[in-house]
Amino acid sequence: MTSRADTHPALLVIERARELVEPAMRAAIGTLEDQQMRLISSYQMGWQEADGSAASSGGKALRPTLAVISAVAGGGLPSDGVPGGIAVELVHNFSLIHDDVMDRDIERRHRPTAWTVFGDGQAILAGNAMLTVAFDVLIADGVAGSRALPCLTRAIHELISGQSRDLAYEGAEHIDLEACLQMEAGKTAALIAASASIGALAAGAPNDVVSGLYGYGFELGMAFQLVDDILGIVGDPKVTGKSSSSDVRAGKRSAPVVAALTADTDASRRLASLIQHGPPTDEADVQLATTLIGDAGGLAWASAEADARLNRALEFLEGLSIDRQAAADLATLARYVVDRDH
Repeated sequence: MTSRADTHPALLVIERARELVEPAMRAAIGTLEDQQMRLISSYQMGWQEADGSAASSGGKALRPTLAVISAVAGGGLPSDGVPGGIAVELVHNFSLIHDDVMDRDIERRHRPTAWTVFGDGQAILAGNAMLTVAFDVLIADGVAGSRALPCLTRAIHELISGQSRDLAYEGAEHIDLEACLQMEAGKTAALIAASASIGALAAGAPNDVVSGLYGYGFELGMAFQLVDDILGIVGDPKVTGKSSSSDVRAGKRSAPVVAALTADTDASRRLASLIQHGPPTDEADVQLATTLIGDAGGLAWASAEADARLNRALEFLEGLSIDRQAAADLATLARYVVDRDH
């Protein structure tokens, strides 16, 4: 099935970066000494099936693309962003493996999640292995890597904090929207902000450029998560690779849900009553909850907020004196994040 995002100009930008980063990332995963860790990591990355045969079902590659372009924006070469691009993508997939275990999600990228194939323990260890390789790659990059490493560790700290809050908020009766957005900032925006600035750090860019790219990435990350939240409620499973209304079934207190619950409308009160004792399990209740989130204005709010975050990201770019093509590519990627349907 062809989605409306399949012809987006950002895909050309992503493909150029993927061709640069992926061979080096495969080599990095290949340094893992344990064969099972290499297999599970390659399965997670979409390079191999569980039996070791070749596959092609990888992720969006947004983060490594941002790293490569940010190196150019910072006055360097695309290759200067490759180690950082590998590192952020491995951290991202480390977090996905663990997230799937915690949430008991059974499908990602149109196939079974790693834990359902290899078991909880092996999947968790593979996630840890990928995190270790991310550090190895930056350490091996010498002075450039040492400039980038604090950016990555900061993002990991924030990611862990965001994920912890996400778990704590599941099924909670009262969460304000600001707390929810802070959770999403840690869980998603921090790593995308790091991705958008790590290449510039490696290239030795001035502080104002690094700071501006970080601000762009943070706002882009918030827009990305808000769109993800919408897709987790009303996304087409044939396109998203996840079950329909997946976040509703999991009891996630994502931004659209919290916006709906705090709207003080009849629909928001009905929604609160429906989910007060836990996520709906009956299919009719799942569909009712999904409808009520929309009726209470949660989806409309999230869409408008994603657009606002996109505009803020573009404003950060406009304030920077950077390579024109890099700026154009970053703007194209930002619009893709909001336009996508998976």
